[in-house]
Amino acid sequence: MDFYKVLETRTSIKKFKTDQVREESIGKMINAAMLSPSWKNNTSYKFIIVDDQRIREKLGETINNDTEDAQRAITDAPITAIVVGNPSESGQINGKDFYLVDAAIAMEHFILAATNEGYGTCWIASFDENKIKNILGIPKEYKVIAITPIGVTEEAKNHYPMKPVDSHIYLNNWENEYSRKNLVMS
Repeated sequence: MDFYKVLETRTSIKKFKTDQVREESIGKMINAAMLSPSWKNNTSYKFIIVDDQRIREKLGETINNDTEDAQRAITDAPITAIVVGNPSESGQINGKDFYLVDAAIAMEHFILAATNEGYGTCWIASFDENKIKNILGIPKEYKVIAITPIGVTEEAKNHYPMKPVDSHIYLNNWENEYSRKNLVMS
């Protein structure tokens, strides 16, 4: 799929079919994540891929947002990916922890690869971290950053309309709104 088509297609999916995710596609998602850049190439993140239904049901119970949609997505999707990061394996400058940035970049690479393979995902970051760590046996020094269900989508969902560029992108300073003339997508 064209890169810009991937970006336009990727949206939060919470309804999945029971079809299995192809092993070859999972491999491509993992490769994409491992190709992501990290602070000083430390790769302070790790992924856990969960295909066990009972474990996914337990993971679904850890989601704490205002709807049951995300919880159901974790339970219903055939696989779930969890990214964790180790603060001591990365760096910190001026109070910024780079393990968070590294893990987020890796998860986004993973999610974009899933979209490219024809699967839906949903970035979820509202959960009970300690429960997830207990369920998956994650060592205490790691932090759970994000979780995503992956599967064949059961809903036709369009990407939200792109926000106005002139209120989000500036050229050279805050006063100079960026021109739309060079945009690939509009």
